[in-house]
Amino acid sequence: MNTHIRNVAIIAHVDHGKTTLVDKLLREGGAFRTNQVVEERVMDSMDLEREKGITIKAKNASIHWHDVTINIVDTPGHADFGGEVERILGMVDGVLLLVDAYDGPQAQTRFVLRKALEHHLKPIVVINKIDRDNSYPMKVHDKVLELFLELNATEAQFNAPFLYASARDGFAINHLDEPHENMIPLLDAIVKHIPPPEGDPAAPFQMLISNLDWSDYVGRIAIGRISGGQVHDGDNIVCIHGNGKRERATITKIFQFSGIGSTADSVDGEAGNIVGIAGFEELSIGETLCASEDMEALPFVELDPPTIQMDFCVNDGPLGGRDGKYVTSRYLRDRLIKETRTNISLTVADTEGGGVFRVSARGTMQIAVLAEQMRREGFEMLVSRPTVIVRVVDGKRMEPYETLWIELPDECLGSVMKNLAERKSITTGLSKHHGMTTLESDIPTRGLIGFEFDLLNLTSGRGVMSHLFKSYAPWAGEFSARPGASLVSMEAGVCTHYTLANLKDRGRLFVGPGDEVYEGMIVGANPRPDDILVNPTKAKHLTNVRCQGEGKSVQLEPPTRFTVERALEYIAADEYVEVTPCALRLRKKILNETQRRRSAMSGKTGVE
Repeated sequence: MNTHIRNVAIIAHVDHGKTTLVDKLLREGGAFRTNQVVEERVMDSMDLEREKGITIKAKNASIHWHDVTINIVDTPGHADFGGEVERILGMVDGVLLLVDAYDGPQAQTRFVLRKALEHHLKPIVVINKIDRDNSYPMKVHDKVLELFLELNATEAQFNAPFLYASARDGFAINHLDEPHENMIPLLDAIVKHIPPPEGDPAAPFQMLISNLDWSDYVGRIAIGRISGGQVHDGDNIVCIHGNGKRERATITKIFQFSGIGSTADSVDGEAGNIVGIAGFEELSIGETLCASEDMEALPFVELDPPTIQMDFCVNDGPLGGRDGKYVTSRYLRDRLIKETRTNISLTVADTEGGGVFRVSARGTMQIAVLAEQMRREGFEMLVSRPTVIVRVVDGKRMEPYETLWIELPDECLGSVMKNLAERKSITTGLSKHHGMTTLESDIPTRGLIGFEFDLLNLTSGRGVMSHLFKSYAPWAGEFSARPGASLVSMEAGVCTHYTLANLKDRGRLFVGPGDEVYEGMIVGANPRPDDILVNPTKAKHLTNVRCQGEGKSVQLEPPTRFTVERALEYIAADEYVEVTPCALRLRKKILNETQRRRSAMSGKTGVE
């Protein structure tokens, strides 16, 4: 064992204070200079992470506490990014389980903790946000112990130490009656309770690649924990690729994490430490670096399969190519393939249609984040509505189901349960506390598409949901998740205030005066079951006759503007979201109305 190293991952549900806790640990461990200006949530390095308030990519940091190096891995808290968590657990020997002192263990807490216990990792439980007025730390303490029992924890795991903290205020304590001072008790607990990493420094070098990074100076960097042996700059090592091919190369640089960055000053890799190694041009997560060709590849954790798929297509609309820098199928395919190298829970497949690529993932948010990243990089594309991945088992059609937890006000329970029943959900649990109801149900994954937006409307923004993949089960039957249809433009041009004022009574508008539209573009939502063709570009004809209402202006409500995620969940099966760097548009797959009718008569809905 390497006694001066501790490797630990922090796991938690969304918004339980995980990234804030890492900030405070880094400050307490002296990762920043006294006069250094550091912004909040320093580990959220992506713009999208800061905007959404969630962790998307797993990231490494390091704290030097006394004579021990504590390597910390910040993992995502949303179930859609569970693939990031699963592969990271192989790098660490223990986990900090962070639980909100009011919410208690949530869906993602259950998912990641189960994975950690299966890896025989030692947990330390941190009950966070005890500074809140409505916190119940001892009640949450008991709930966590119940969760350990439910997940078949070993005796050593069940007897995990509990600490109480406020990441925002920067303190951690072992007992609730202790003074609130600093994060030292948590750092001491990590050193005391997390076991040192195992690894024989005299054995041949071997390391599993768990993450990838890029440097403009040395190229691709493989990140992982050294399982055995030692490695130095200039060593000649072998990469065992996923297809079994063995490639030899010379190490150009070894990086060791220090604070939130990395250093390459006289660094040597030793057994048990988490390092970055540069020298290979092509690497993938899950491959093995080792000393010689005759060594075996290290086992890689098997990820849960994807349950959702969408089509990414070349933007062939009338306004295509105006905003984007990368608009061809070659650029689109290369970017998607590049994403699969660092995000191994995503898969990309070619389809029979030219310029159409099928992307499979864990959930809608995962693909929506990818689409948002691509548009910011200058890509244009069309993205279809998410569909579930169906299996056939023993001749039966099976679809993925998820366990859904909702916390909502008591007065909203009836309307939410009605909406869930229409989505083929089956209620399995119901509990009430302090004017709030916690609802648990089993629901088809396709029933969750678009449900979060309905929940916000039905509960006036007070409902909170979380969900977790359960299993594949028999097909639940057909249902419509989106009531109503669309207002579809029949002409191309610029929207006028005059026409939109006449259309506002037909439904909710997605465009405003001055917006450019084209034939087949969706300009609004229609409560009726069939699409309505409209002309939002028609101007008022000028005459020399005065009308009675002249001088009175009609006030238009602001149009509904979508995010990528909300747009993907809103559209129907025969519609696309047109994603460009400057705009999000909703459109029909087949733009011409006559062709759409012919396609409907022949039983097709658009591009397959």
